[in-house]
Amino acid sequence: MNSTENKAYLSVKDHSVSGEEFELIYNKEFDFLETYPQPSEEKLGDYYESEDYISHTDAQRNLFEKVYHFIKGIALKRKLKLINSFNSEEKKLLDVGCGTGDFLKVAKDNNWTVSGIEPNENARAIANKKTSDSVYDIDHLLKFETKSFDVITLWHVLEHLPNLESQIAVFESLLKPNGRLVIAVPNYKSYDANYYKNFWAAFDVPRHLWHFSQTSISRLVAIKNMEVVKTAPMIFDAYYVSLLSEKYKNGSMNPFKAFWIGWKSNSKAKRSSEHSSMIYIIKKS
Repeated sequence: MNSTENKAYLSVKDHSVSGEEFELIYNKEFDFLETYPQPSEEKLGDYYESEDYISHTDAQRNLFEKVYHFIKGIALKRKLKLINSFNSEEKKLLDVGCGTGDFLKVAKDNNWTVSGIEPNENARAIANKKTSDSVYDIDHLLKFETKSFDVITLWHVLEHLPNLESQIAVFESLLKPNGRLVIAVPNYKSYDANYYKNFWAAFDVPRHLWHFSQTSISRLVAIKNMEVVKTAPMIFDAYYVSLLSEKYKNGSMNPFKAFWIGWKSNSKAKRSSEHSSMIYIIKKS
């Protein structure tokens, strides 16, 4: 994905684990930003070794984590409503990067046949307790039969995956002809991203290897003859990301300022459609 026209966009610090500095390089071909240098796959796991990496735990140790899980409960209902709207016949779901398995459990309790992929061993163990051992390591992704799933979801996962084009090819092969691929990712063209700049928490380098725009996703999936048929905002993300961004920028979360920036971001997105995080519903062309 290298291009001779790629250029430095921003320097960003890993605020949550290592304190290291990384460059964001603009890729004109796909209109996304690439984290540089990208850690090797062997070393990448070290950057997830933090008790604060909230998607790998069910902990509710403080007010922030309690609010996070409360909002997650609301988001889970919305995610279920979305996949139910596809009217899938067999209701077979694959959730890639499923974390501790809460979405899979909600879907399973609503008559979906579920499978999950989760590389983190601890999160996978928690997820398997909720899903009757339906969650597997990343290597299992290539063991599923082709055209197996009505819906494949990646909730804030694609930005973590190396080898983007090969990953998209795998998802396309696992999807039924009339299936849907659902991808949710942060949007670096949102108001809160432009406001916080190198302190924007959703850059989350180097765990986030890529940073997408709406154009990025459309161009990526077009490689495998797929197309974005609908987008939807993740409204709560603007507030959550602004809270963390305030912490990185000023040393404290400053909930009043964060709420104001989150509200402003969502308000501006009503006109620009550039929400803090976006959901893309994708089908085969």
